[in-house]
Amino acid sequence: MALLDDVKSELAAIDNELPAAKKAQSAAMIRFGGGLHIIQRHIVVEAQFDSLPAAQWLQNTIKDVYGHDSDLIQVNRQTPAGNVIRYSVRVLRAGGALALQTGLLDRRKHPVRGLPADIVSGNIAQVKAAWRGAFLAHGELSDPGKASYLEIVCPGSEAALALVGAARRLGINAKARQVRSSERVTLRDPDVIERMLNLMGAPKSSREWTGKRSDGESRGKANRLANFDDANMRRSAKAAVEASAKVTKAFQILGEDIPENLRAAGQLRLDHRDASLEELGRLADPPVTKDAIAGRIRRLLQLAAKVEKQQAEGLNTTQDQKD
Repeated sequence: MALLDDVKSELAAIDNELPAAKKAQSAAMIRFGGGLHIIQRHIVVEAQFDSLPAAQWLQNTIKDVYGHDSDLIQVNRQTPAGNVIRYSVRVLRAGGALALQTGLLDRRKHPVRGLPADIVSGNIAQVKAAWRGAFLAHGELSDPGKASYLEIVCPGSEAALALVGAARRLGINAKARQVRSSERVTLRDPDVIERMLNLMGAPKSSREWTGKRSDGESRGKANRLANFDDANMRRSAKAAVEASAKVTKAFQILGEDIPENLRAAGQLRLDHRDASLEELGRLADPPVTKDAIAGRIRRLLQLAAKVEKQQAEGLNTTQDQKD
């Protein structure tokens, strides 16, 4: 959450945009942050944010660009996760005028359900600003090291489609989807997310997010390798225990009638039950390869199995003769 706050603070600190871009950003912030309401036959403009710098940016822009006063109100809301603080920017008296100025009301004074046409078809600076405003209003960003996503919760399908079209003009493929009855526009590719953060105007946060994501991926890879190594060690240990039990049984079957090289290999297995075949090969006198030690142990077990089978057949023959 701290990184998301940093992204929004960095975006809200941008103050070198031309008026057209500021208008595009403020219109998107109002559209995605709340919108227009009718109270006692008067249009009220209200937008809520989880970022105080974002709310302050909109309040200042409404005053400097459009010439209207607004109220900034802190709203405390209880949720199952605890107390949530939101910041509401509200324009009461001049709500209708501001709605017309931002393009959120068309010339027939009908509400615009997506984004104003002059923003969607405007220059690239306006398109970037619209995405910046939408993100400031209702954007989410995954924590580094987790499944990557950048997502904006939209007030409706028209707004989602407008945002997807704006992303396409920036050369980015965004997906509109419905999640729990809410419309969302989502980016999932880490490289695309990094690019969008830069396009919106948050290069510092983009580098931080990318760096932490890379660190998280490195740790994840290291953990997977460690788990893989642990699994291999467990398998090797289990195989060594099973091999030791088979060698013990082979010694019991063969007794003293064992070739010396096979006996030595089997004894190494019993004396060093946790050692790998490679380690047993180094312990042999003279040292041999792991393939050689494995071959000798295998021939020892085959010899014991052959003798055991002959003994069983001889026992059966004797029993048949008695019968």
